[in-house]
Amino acid sequence: MDHEDHVALIRGGVEGAGLRWLELGAGDGAFTLALADALGPGAEILACDRDARVLRNLTARLRRAFPRTRVETRAFDFTEAMPYGPFDGVLAANSLHFVRDRDPTLRAIRFSLVPEGRLVVVEYDADTGNPWVPHPFSFETWRREAVAAGYEEPRLLHRVPSRFLGAIYGAVTLPPPVTLPAVPLPVVPLPPVPLPAVPPLPAVPLPARDPVLHSRPHGGDREE
Repeated sequence: MDHEDHVALIRGGVEGAGLRWLELGAGDGAFTLALADALGPGAEILACDRDARVLRNLTARLRRAFPRTRVETRAFDFTEAMPYGPFDGVLAANSLHFVRDRDPTLRAIRFSLVPEGRLVVVEYDADTGNPWVPHPFSFETWRREAVAAGYEEPRLLHRVPSRFLGAIYGAVTLPPPVTLPAVPLPVVPLPPVPLPAVPPLPAVPLPARDPVLHSRPHGGDREE
């Protein structure tokens, strides 16, 4: 595979994500270069590997090819410790097949991601390995393992034919969205509020009515 193949395997899972990434088992940096290419200028990559020597070579290669990418390297075994981060994404390219029981590592990765962070995996599409690739896992196996470790259903990004174990695939998955349970508001009884006493209205005397004047019958005055 060449650099374009490496980029094609991960690009769909990297584009649109944040710029702070962790790479597990970076090796000589082939996929670190692909990650820097896919993220673009301003990316921050923490590349880890057990071999400090290869990490020194990785740093020099990356700075020559992508001078605007910030890279930090650390030599440690990611099955024993995981940087907290939090990271916008984690790339595990051809590194998880050295781990027989991947579930504890996958759960540790999940807690190093931001809530909408991404885990991008590159792996041989096979379930039977050899001395150099002892524990590969096909995409179908990865779908089951990822969900069991608390991730969403992985999405296949790309597949590249390989003379070594048939093919290599790239896939992306995310932690499940964080949903807060609905908390009912407590019912607080309100004390009765007495209404203010209204003083009686004062008696208002009615105005005196004018006497009713009765007119005499028409016909004029009559003398007795």
